[in-house]
Amino acid sequence: MPNIAMTIDFYYMKGSPPCAVVSLIFAEVGIESQVNSHYVNIEANEHLKEEYLKINPQHTAPTIVDDGLVLAESRAIAKYLVAKYGNNKYYPQDINTRALIDQRLDFDIGTLYARLGDVYYSLILGSPMNENQLNKLDDAFNILNNTLEGNKYAVGSEPTLADISLAVTVLVFEAFKVNIKRYNNITRWLTLVRSSVPKFDEIVLNYVNDCAQIVSKRGKST
Repeated sequence: MPNIAMTIDFYYMKGSPPCAVVSLIFAEVGIESQVNSHYVNIEANEHLKEEYLKINPQHTAPTIVDDGLVLAESRAIAKYLVAKYGNNKYYPQDINTRALIDQRLDFDIGTLYARLGDVYYSLILGSPMNENQLNKLDDAFNILNNTLEGNKYAVGSEPTLADISLAVTVLVFEAFKVNIKRYNNITRWLTLVRSSVPKFDEIVLNYVNDCAQIVSKRGKST
């Protein structure tokens, strides 16, 4: 593992699933003590302030600054961290394996995580999701459930970045009271990921619980 000449600045938001992924990767590659965390208060619009926009024009979190490199998007950050500091742990160099991991990560951000928006606004507004939204949600879970059929993990026989990112997303759904128990493969796999990735629950559950509390608070205020 290369020496870290300076601390890594980590800009995060409370209750953010993508930030949970990056926090977990810091721990998994053994550089937690080198991370200088900066809380970005979205409720105070700190993500829109000039000083933060100079760092990340996307005004999103997570964002890291590592030896002059500014990087946003949790999946890009995770790949970078395991490549630089983790000897490619959770992101093997085999090109076929990486292609499948990338596919699963794209499915997460483009489909499964995208469905969180429907659940989120349903909870905030206190209105049930419509039939089309429910069908899309069920379709996303069925895709993941079928992907896991006969497979120990999302890709191969060891946990990868795909498992970490997907598992965080699924846990948020669970915190939002979405019933995932009827998807047998997902239920089995989620238990396995949580037990096989050190510090998963210790780090991720803090973010997930905060996320659920934030949604509950906003829902009551509408």
